[in-house]
Amino acid sequence: MPNPEKVQKVEELRALIERSTGAILTEYRGLTVAEITSLRKKLRDSGGEYHVVKNTLFKIALGPEQSQKLEQLLQGPTAVVFATKDLVATTKAASDFFRELRRPGVQIKAGWIDGKVYSADQVAEIAKLPPKEQIVAQLIGSLNAPVSNFVGTLNNIIGEFVRTVQAIADKKAAA
Repeated sequence: MPNPEKVQKVEELRALIERSTGAILTEYRGLTVAEITSLRKKLRDSGGEYHVVKNTLFKIALGPEQSQKLEQLLQGPTAVVFATKDLVATTKAASDFFRELRRPGVQIKAGWIDGKVYSADQVAEIAKLPPKEQIVAQLIGSLNAPVSNFVGTLNNIIGEFVRTVQAIADKKAAA
């Protein structure tokens, strides 16, 4: 018979996994309580959450298919960064924290996004991406540029026509 506390923890993890756009598995051995609190605050600002998980409960919450993909990574103490809003911002916050900490053994193990496992190096590359707002602004700018250039060209043609008509009218008025 399963322990009710563990059943509740598995349900909480399932709900968190469903709300998340991705997760980053980390090694947390060696972090102080103050450092974990600092990391949680940074992640909260970017829409992320940091949870120390039991590997077996996390595997159960993931389900058999997904837990097989992460089997090798769920060894030893594991904490998970859940990205509940912006995956890139959360990944950037976690990567920055671990890079600034510079403590051996405290590191990102891997990423798990849309059911696919990413290496620690790939997670570092994701952290280098620009924020979502910047990407959207660049896309809108790219879509807007041809229309803006077209309007400018039409405006220039109309302006030239008006200046030509005005020159002809000035010439006739002078004659």
